[in-house]
Amino acid sequence: MPSAARHGGLGPKKVQMLDEVVDFDTIECEGEWEALLAEARLIKDIPPPYNVLLTDDKTFPYLAITTRDDFPGVYITRAPNEAPFRGGRVLGPFTKPSALRASVQLLQRVFKFRTCELEIREDDPKRRFFRPCLLHAIGQCTAPCAARISKEAYRQDIEAFVRFLESKRSVMLRQMQEEMEAAARDLKFERAAALRDQIRALQRLDDRGKRSDQWQPETESLALYVDPSKGLEQLRKVLSMDRPVRCLEAIDIAHLQGGETVGSKVCFVDGRALKNEYRRYRIKTAQNDDYTSIREVVSRRYREAGAGNELYPDVILIDGGLGQLHAAREAFAGLDVQPPMVIALAKKEELIYIQAQSEPIHLPRNNPALKLCQAIRDEAHRFAQHYHHILRRKKVVGEGKRPKTASRKQKPEPGNSA
Repeated sequence: MPSAARHGGLGPKKVQMLDEVVDFDTIECEGEWEALLAEARLIKDIPPPYNVLLTDDKTFPYLAITTRDDFPGVYITRAPNEAPFRGGRVLGPFTKPSALRASVQLLQRVFKFRTCELEIREDDPKRRFFRPCLLHAIGQCTAPCAARISKEAYRQDIEAFVRFLESKRSVMLRQMQEEMEAAARDLKFERAAALRDQIRALQRLDDRGKRSDQWQPETESLALYVDPSKGLEQLRKVLSMDRPVRCLEAIDIAHLQGGETVGSKVCFVDGRALKNEYRRYRIKTAQNDDYTSIREVVSRRYREAGAGNELYPDVILIDGGLGQLHAAREAFAGLDVQPPMVIALAKKEELIYIQAQSEPIHLPRNNPALKLCQAIRDEAHRFAQHYHHILRRKKVVGEGKRPKTASRKQKPEPGNSA
């Protein structure tokens, strides 16, 4: 029997991949929307050798409401940390961009919010002479640009819109369902089809993640500093280093009461994430000991550099305080070649501990060097937590306990040193 037929007609390319499969891992998700977000995150974090889609820098969109403005606007954006949206209300990411756009257009007819990018201030006396756009004429905007509505009344509409987004929207959907059925009975099929599409778009507003889950840190978390080159130069001065700082790596440990302890290493070059150099580690020597876990990750990551076969980064940042720094230094002490600079960044006080100093450095919160270190430290934490959550889910559903289906070792994937 031909090979393709024996394997269900997979074709010559996919049949060759079967020989490389040694086991299957599953991640339990709430629904299709979370599966899409998880898949996109995994592909970007650990580039698999056979994935072509989702490897680019595209992201799922957000819905931003500029609540800090006198007259907040509603916008669909893929960059929620840009200046116009900072301090506002951001929902998402949404996995169905077309449904999000259709829903915003539909809801604008109900709540009549503005989607323009005009700067509208309540104390601007020239507003009353302004001519509103077509959206006001067709009843989709209350025209705050032309002083057709007060600030208080407009705010009430925006607050009602936010409450609608955060609720189940059952009343409105039920009314639309009844209207659709009535249109179908009256043989108004075009109207019924339009209502059907609108209902589906509104239902898909629930297909979204939360920013707190950090599905897209490249748009949500890493915009903590504006000028990376300035942060690197300030860090060089803070650490009293002779040469410029270009490459930084950060290490973090994640566990839950000692269970499924993992470590992560992220790499930044010239202030930008180098995803191909991300690594994650499943801790083998400890379960509830951060110091032992750090020593293991340092030994596994830098043993080649310690033997003179690889270059060290300019700065190695450990997530933690003086104890974590000492643990890392103990691991480096067993290597023949020492790293140029090892520091630790404590979370609460945001103090920087340096390898050759007993007293930490306290920098102002707006210092570019501190913001740079915070961004890299937070990315290492996110990467470790993401792997930790995967292992916890596997443990809960029992998938991590199944025996291997083949004895041959699996080929290592980029970004995975587990």
